[in-house]
Amino acid sequence: MTDYHTVYRGPEGETTQWEDIQRRLGNLPPKAPVWKPDPYTPEVEAVRDTAWVEERNEAELQEAEEAFEDDRFLEKYRQQRIKELQAAAARPRFGSVELIRGNEFVEKVTNAGSDVWVVVHLFKDGHTSCELLQQCLDELAAKYPSTKFVRIISTDAIPKYPDANLPTVLLYHDTRCLKHAVGLGQFGGSNRITPEQVALVLNSWGPVCLSPEEDEEQAQQAQIKAMVARMVDKKADGGDDEDESSDFED
Repeated sequence: MTDYHTVYRGPEGETTQWEDIQRRLGNLPPKAPVWKPDPYTPEVEAVRDTAWVEERNEAELQEAEEAFEDDRFLEKYRQQRIKELQAAAARPRFGSVELIRGNEFVEKVTNAGSDVWVVVHLFKDGHTSCELLQQCLDELAAKYPSTKFVRIISTDAIPKYPDANLPTVLLYHDTRCLKHAVGLGQFGGSNRITPEQVALVLNSWGPVCLSPEEDEEQAQQAQIKAMVARMVDKKADGGDDEDESSDFED
């Protein structure tokens, strides 16, 4: 009958007390050293001086030039992103609906800045629909501080402006009035108007009601798309040059 034995072994290099005693008595050979990997030493990048260039062939030099161009492009993009983040941090943050007068309209609305979206509410005190809309705009102004919200008495902005057109909402960007809405119809009417519905309509006109995170994400997406487009154009230009050279040689 076969005799089966199970041998248990510890981790490599580990010995028992009995084996240690036997080695001290000379009954067992010395313990073999445990293998350890060599310590990691980072590879030193070759200095690209005149001697390095002279040792490279044409293909290697072309590859090095392309890598250098990519590094320059990425560094340029990084510096650009730093400037954009600094500009975003310095961007005016509003957070409330400002009451303005007619003589302030050009300064605070038309010339508010090329990167500022301005929502203007033409209103009159005691007008029920204006009060409903104003409640929504107050909430949106606090929620989306990167957008400027202002309100102005209708006849102060436009002399003899009819009350039948109240409330009126204007959207300004980069010195121009891009959109306007008369009454509450576009916002669901007096019975259904909510801040969310007003934000939905404003966002259909432009990136008006965006949180700071969404605003930054949108900027990043635009930059990534632009970077990819430039890289594709650069590759396409290189491909076109090669094709033209081939045709010329033929």
